[in-house]
Amino acid sequence: MNKPTIVIDAHIPFIKGVLEQVAHVSYYPANEITADVVRHADALIVRTRTACNEALLANSSVRFIATATIGFDHIDADFCAARSIAWTNAAGCNASSVAQYIGSALAFWVNKNQCTLVGKTLGVVGVGHVGTEVVRMAQLLGMRVLVNDPPRAMEDKTTGFVSLDVIAREADVITFHTPLTTDGLFPTYHLANADFLNQLQHKPLLINSARGFVVDELALKVALKLGKISDVVLDCWEHEPIVDNDLLQATLLSTPHIAGYSADGKAKATEMSVRAVSRFFDLGLDYFTVSDLSPKQVQSVTRHHLPQALLANYDIRVDSDQLRAHPERFEALRSHYPVRREIDWRVTD
Repeated sequence: MNKPTIVIDAHIPFIKGVLEQVAHVSYYPANEITADVVRHADALIVRTRTACNEALLANSSVRFIATATIGFDHIDADFCAARSIAWTNAAGCNASSVAQYIGSALAFWVNKNQCTLVGKTLGVVGVGHVGTEVVRMAQLLGMRVLVNDPPRAMEDKTTGFVSLDVIAREADVITFHTPLTTDGLFPTYHLANADFLNQLQHKPLLINSARGFVVDELALKVALKLGKISDVVLDCWEHEPIVDNDLLQATLLSTPHIAGYSADGKAKATEMSVRAVSRFFDLGLDYFTVSDLSPKQVQSVTRHHLPQALLANYDIRVDSDQLRAHPERFEALRSHYPVRREIDWRVTD
């Protein structure tokens, strides 16, 4: 068997040593994965920081791309299709990690405001893998949940979805979990724009852990000044790794695009990427699992004490304080993110 040549982002965890027996493997930081580096590669395993487009791939022998991320807007799907380059993303890999992030943010918010989440209304925009886990977390916290997902509503005719207008009118907290799209029936680019923000009725907490361009940052700053929003939690930024410093200082919590960066989520992404490459090249690793992590801990807690438990498990303030102090280290904070474990919560009344 001719071994394929695979170029891998050096900051993808749990992957070093996995493919070396069945492929020619080389590792590079994302900013060093260039057209010259991939020229003779058969496959790439990358993250969102590698733009897989004509500039990178035109003169390459790449036949397959696995992105170890849930997002895939860094992949030029049209160019790949034209060149018969297959690709896959790690759909749903970090869903529970993002739910953990949202839970910690909500816990910090209610502690700050000395209120309860029970009975408050959460608007979830985008109810795919991630949004579904966020809905589950909100229900554990005793929140009323409104969901908005026009493509899903159209596809499966599921009842229970509401419009963005309803979310703007009724939600105490609004969180975005959509992909970034600029065309089609329901583009998400600047979905949270001035028109949407001006409709807000309850001065909600707004959270964006989806993609930076889903929220119009200029409109967001105006909405904050006008008091249309009470607080903002941002994990994604329009021009990251460059962060708008005025917006950074105005947020309740600011993080460097790490909502999905739990060790558990990263392990799933690596597993999915290795399996996908294995299936494409018939490498015999179709059922690869990461063995470097202990099983996820199971913990029982009452609904009343769940917010405190969420913060104790993952204190989002640590990540926020680091970015606020050193916004110029945005990329370094992502690339060298510490181990963060999830907990499987069993909630009682």
